[in-house]
Amino acid sequence: MELKQLDGDFAVCKLASTGHVDLGRDFVFLSRTDDEISLVCAAADIPEDATDIEKDWRGLKISGILDFSLIGIIAKISGILAERRISVFVVSTYNTDYIFLKSASYDAALAALRENGYSIV
Repeated sequence: MELKQLDGDFAVCKLASTGHVDLGRDFVFLSRTDDEISLVCAAADIPEDATDIEKDWRGLKISGILDFSLIGIIAKISGILAERRISVFVVSTYNTDYIFLKSASYDAALAALRENGYSIV
């Protein structure tokens, strides 16, 4: 399986509202539940009204369109990384999954994934 490195640094934010979110940016993952509003965005695009911010994330995209019937893709990747004590933050869209890793463990994560047969571009 191929993983594509996303350019730049990312942030995971908690928001009070969606009013300052620029959906025209290259990468914006916005989620809203009855409890909270969360945003994953480029570190340079953090909205001014973010109430909590977790910076220093790097991202990987699972290449290709993933069918809903596929099983265990994230479980396998997160299992490999868990063995190395590397935590992940995962977001999913209709077509694919994105894996975010803290910058400090990014290189170790890439090495572990490559050792386990993943191609990273």
